[in-house]
Amino acid sequence: MKKQIAILGSTGSIGTQALEVIEEHSDKFEVYALTANNNADLLISQARKFNPEFVVIANENKYAQVKEALADLPMKVFAGAASIADVAAMQPVDIVLTAMVGYSGLLPTISAVKAGKVIALANKETLVVAGDLVCELSRQHNSAIVPVDSEHSAIFQCLQGEINNPIEKVILTASGGPFRGKDINFLRNVTAADALKHPNWSMGAKITIDSASLMNKGFEVIEAKWLFGVGKEKIDVVVHPQSIIHSMVQFEDGSVKAQMGLPDMKLPIQYAFGYPQRLSSKSPRLDFQQHSNLTFEKPDTNVFRNLAFAYEAMEQGGNMPCILNAANEIVVAAFLKGEIGFLQMSDIIEATMQKVAFIKKPSYEQYVETDKEARHIALNLI
Repeated sequence: MKKQIAILGSTGSIGTQALEVIEEHSDKFEVYALTANNNADLLISQARKFNPEFVVIANENKYAQVKEALADLPMKVFAGAASIADVAAMQPVDIVLTAMVGYSGLLPTISAVKAGKVIALANKETLVVAGDLVCELSRQHNSAIVPVDSEHSAIFQCLQGEINNPIEKVILTASGGPFRGKDINFLRNVTAADALKHPNWSMGAKITIDSASLMNKGFEVIEAKWLFGVGKEKIDVVVHPQSIIHSMVQFEDGSVKAQMGLPDMKLPIQYAFGYPQRLSSKSPRLDFQQHSNLTFEKPDTNVFRNLAFAYEAMEQGGNMPCILNAANEIVVAAFLKGEIGFLQMSDIIEATMQKVAFIKKPSYEQYVETDKEARHIALNLI
C-alpha cells in the first residue's frame, strides 16, 4: 500500500521539492491532496501531473479558475482556509506535509493532529505560535510529529537509538545568512534584494528574510523546545557558514553527534516521508575533500537582535512567541515592499512584544486574538 500524502503548500519551495521526492519514489507514495495559497497556475499544473483526489486554493477569488481548468478530471476542487483544514483530516491521508508559510499553517496542522495523522512539519510557526497546545493535542490524539526543517530533522536523526540517554544540549547550526559578520552601520542601508541573496539555500522570500535577520534561527530555537523537550539553557546556536553540519546533539558523557550532508531540503523531506526507513536518493553525495574547511562562530545578538527576542519569548512562554511571530510576519512583508529598513524590523517587533497583553496559558481562541492584536499594533508602528 502506498502512503497517501496531503501537501499543504504544494506550490512553495518545500512543496515542490516534496513532489519531486514523491515522483522519485512513486512506488511508495501517492499524492492525495494538494493545497496552495495563491499560485493557481502552478497548482493546476501539479494537479494535472499528480492527479490527487482533492485540490484546494486558499484564495477564494481563484476558485473558478482552478475549478474550470481541472473540470475534465475526476478530482474535487475546493477553496478557502477551512477546506485546507478539512482535507488535512481526511480518513485516507497517512502523512500531512505542513509546508504553508507562517501563521496560516496553524489551523490545518491542528486539524490533522486531531485526526491522528503523521505530521511532516515544515511550518515551524505552528510550534512557535502554539507549541504548548499542539504538543498536548499530539499526545491526546497519538499524532506523530516528524520535523522537516533541516536543523530539527538533523537533531531527530541524531536522537535515533538514544531513547534512554539524556540530552545535555542541542546545537542548532545557522549559516549566518547574507549579512554574516556585518555591523549595524552596514545593515542600515541594505535592501530586500540584498537580503534575498542567501549564500547556501534556495528558499521562499519570507524564510530567506528571516534567515538574514536570524529570526528563522530564533523560531527554530522555540521549535526545538517543543519537539525535543529541552529548555533555554540546553539550546545553543552556532554559526556554521558552510551549512554542511545541519545540527548536533551533545550527550551527558560529552559525546556530540552531528548530522551532515549537502544543503538539500529533499533529504529531510524524504526522511520524514519514509521514517523510520531511509530511502535511496539520487541526490549528490558529500565530498569531504571539497568541504575540508568547516568553521564555527558565535552569533552576534547585539547586531541580530531577533535571535535574542526569540530566547526571551521562549522563556516568557504563554502567548509571547505568538506575538513575536505575528509582528515578524508584518515587518517582513513591509521590508519586502521597501516600506521599512532592515533594522526597523527588530525595533517594531520589540515594541509589539511590549504592547500586546500577555496571557500565560492561552486557549486556541486567545492565540487567534493575540495574533490579530499583534498584527494591528505592528502595522500601526510602520
